Amino acid sequence: MDIEKAWNRALKNTEIIRARIKSLNLYGDTHVPYVLLSESTINMGDTVVRTGEVVVQKPSLFVPPLNPQFKGFDFQEAQNIGEDSLINFLIVRGITLPSMRYDNKTSSLDIYEGRLSEAIKYYEKSLQRKENIKTGLIAAPEDCWQISLLIFICSQILKDVNSDIRKLLDDYRNNSGGK
Repeated sequence: MDIEKAWNRALKNTEIIRARIKSLNLYGDTHVPYVLLSESTINMGDTVVRTGEVVVQKPSLFVPPLNPQFKGFDFQEAQNIGEDSLINFLIVRGITLPSMRYDNKTSSLDIYEGRLSEAIKYYEKSLQRKENIKTGLIAAPEDCWQISLLIFICSQILKDVNSDIRKLLDDYRNNSGGK
């Protein structure tokens, strides 16, 4: 599947069922755990369950603006998309990401024996029962899950923009003596 088709498919079919409530860390690394559910393309009627986390890291070296770094997303293997091609593709569409490092670490790949709708209900109840406010729950196509995960991370960044700007301004005012 080419990048255009994968992008459109992910945009159309990604559903963020439960966003994490906790904000991203403004000054350090943020661990964003997730459960990503997809209808299985091999065992019809079953659901593929990916659990993991994306570590959003501030770069340790100065990098050019709008130059994010992706690790562990496997765009090259799964979509035959190079990282530079992906970044260019996003920029052409007016989508820019902060110049941070996004490191995906999939911790498990399992099968839920049941339909996607059943798996969504199961994992949603499980997260609620555990009072887990840190883990996102996403439903996405199996063949472009990486792009769907990226959409989820972008939604978390956007959700925090207003509070992040407020924090930066408050910190600046507090550190400059209110001048």
